[in-house]
Amino acid sequence: MTIEPAGQHFPHLFAPITVGTMRLRNRVMLPPHASAIGNIYGTDDEAARNIAYFEERARSGVAWIASLSTHIRNHLIPGFDPTGVGAATTGFFRLPFFVERVQAFSDACHALGATVSVQCVHQGGMPHAPSARLSAPVINLVPHVMTHADIAEFVREYAESARLSMLGRADGFELHLNHDDLHEWFLSPYTNHRTDRYGGSLENRCRFATEVLQAVRDVVGTSMTVGIRLNIRQEAPEGFGVAGGIELAQYFESTGLIDYVHGVVGSPWGNPSYIQPTYIDAGAFGELAGALKAAVSLPVVHTGRINAPEVAERILAAGQADVVGMARAHIADGQLLVKAREGRVAEIRPCVGGNECISRRYVEGLGFACAVNPATSHEVEGPLPQAVSPREVLVVGGGPAGMELSALLAESGHRVQLWEAQDRLGGALHYATLAPRHDMYAAYLDWQVARLATAGVEVSLGRRATADDVLAVGADTVAIATGATPRRPGILGDDLPHVLDVRDVLAERAIPGRRVLVVSQDDHVAPLSVADFLSGRGHEVTVVFATATPAPLLGRYIVGAILGRLDEQGVELRSMEEVTAIEAGRVHTRNVYSLRPRVIKDVDSVVLACGSVSDSTLCDDLAGRHTDLHILGDAYAPRRLVFATKQAYALADLIARRPSA
Repeated sequence: MTIEPAGQHFPHLFAPITVGTMRLRNRVMLPPHASAIGNIYGTDDEAARNIAYFEERARSGVAWIASLSTHIRNHLIPGFDPTGVGAATTGFFRLPFFVERVQAFSDACHALGATVSVQCVHQGGMPHAPSARLSAPVINLVPHVMTHADIAEFVREYAESARLSMLGRADGFELHLNHDDLHEWFLSPYTNHRTDRYGGSLENRCRFATEVLQAVRDVVGTSMTVGIRLNIRQEAPEGFGVAGGIELAQYFESTGLIDYVHGVVGSPWGNPSYIQPTYIDAGAFGELAGALKAAVSLPVVHTGRINAPEVAERILAAGQADVVGMARAHIADGQLLVKAREGRVAEIRPCVGGNECISRRYVEGLGFACAVNPATSHEVEGPLPQAVSPREVLVVGGGPAGMELSALLAESGHRVQLWEAQDRLGGALHYATLAPRHDMYAAYLDWQVARLATAGVEVSLGRRATADDVLAVGADTVAIATGATPRRPGILGDDLPHVLDVRDVLAERAIPGRRVLVVSQDDHVAPLSVADFLSGRGHEVTVVFATATPAPLLGRYIVGAILGRLDEQGVELRSMEEVTAIEAGRVHTRNVYSLRPRVIKDVDSVVLACGSVSDSTLCDDLAGRHTDLHILGDAYAPRRLVFATKQAYALADLIARRPSA
């Protein structure tokens, strides 16, 4: 499959380039990200989903699919259980079906004009390390100090992994040297305190990685592209800065063993996360990548919240990178490059940077879902079928669930009406758009509104429905997505005049006093967002969490950025503490474990961030009166955006695949 470069739309993005042995049709890489979507090394079904996902992106025109992130075999004494991020035991390379799976993946991508590389990872490093040092302030496990024999065994393992990748018909092999990988611990003066030939000088700290690269080259020769993924700076005060990262890149280039440098920023635990959330500007680290590119002659790949073709083009045009990695942007829209190439940028579904795609799987243990594109991971089933006998569908409620359902059904050929009681669409998501650093949520809402118009959905605003109104329409299918109402927690004094709801505060319908206490009974971002909103306006803010940690469902890929912002703004976070009573000027609390009481004084206003209660009144009134009645979104149970859109997709799929009457 050949895709012609676009001359007028994003000329730098669509210019071809050669990296090592790989001739790329454009400058877009898909960096590793898809194990949550469907593990290529998991069940047959997971592997099929993984391959189908990448086939769609390759068909769109992605040049380089580098998403085979693969853990090597861990060498452990009998009975030792490794822990930590990515602490594999067997390792994927040693699975009996590894070569078969990689061949299937590579062949599928090659057939669509894309190249494929395997990333070799020992992230977490557990229990191995160069020295008995803690690698991060949130990891308190003292590792095993590697012997020369340990190092030699790992070198052989990396070489064997490269051989198996070559048998899998992959085009490239990337050595992971960043984000808490064992190799980063060797490279960093923060974690490497060795006094032998693997520690001290730059050459010595690089020796382990250099020995691996040499062993890989001895196996693959010039038949594969070989590169490294490297932190441009280490997210540790005692680690290496930008100058140190550049020095490392220059050293590895001098060995003649690599064909490119993949420069990134971030850590798996801190701020910024290496999966940068919405609190980090798009393409925020392009200048750092540019400094790296200016210092080496090899092609430079840069990944880091490059969330739109405009951002990619800017980085490439500025000479800050030769290739850009775009993962979440392609999760949000598998047809991103087709739309960019044809100049249909307004049609690209925007990634909001909420990181639900990664957090659901690795924090909550749930199945994959993208907050803005529920069809992602369903590529193996194909698109929803077009209606043979279109149904008349009425959707009541124009929040995220109602909007997504309406659009999906209209795009499938059904005739859809969408009623919304307010004078705008968006439901509760509208309030999220008012929080600092949440402009991408506003962009997503604008995109959805335009999508509904294009799909031909008949939208009625300011239309508050009764059961009789709904029945009078005579729709074949009725879906109730009426959302939820603010929840009062039942705390003594929560009805006092100075007690406000988070939605009213964000919408500026209520203005708190200078000293604000936020009552958090929400495990996600809302309490932190309103604290950010208020502290940015000069208020003194305290947030009280009954949970052991703030916002436990945010996870390490999101929470560091917002917690860092709040600390810089002087926000006080109190955990393991529940509010028991509110009075004028003071709030009573108690520790949830010891029950010891406390009093917080000098409180001017209290803001309740206590979630919502479903509004199923209309659905209840219609029960038994309509033969095809459904409820979804917050009207069923209040949850986040990703839950709403996922439910909408499931219901649309049910309706679209229903046999015709």
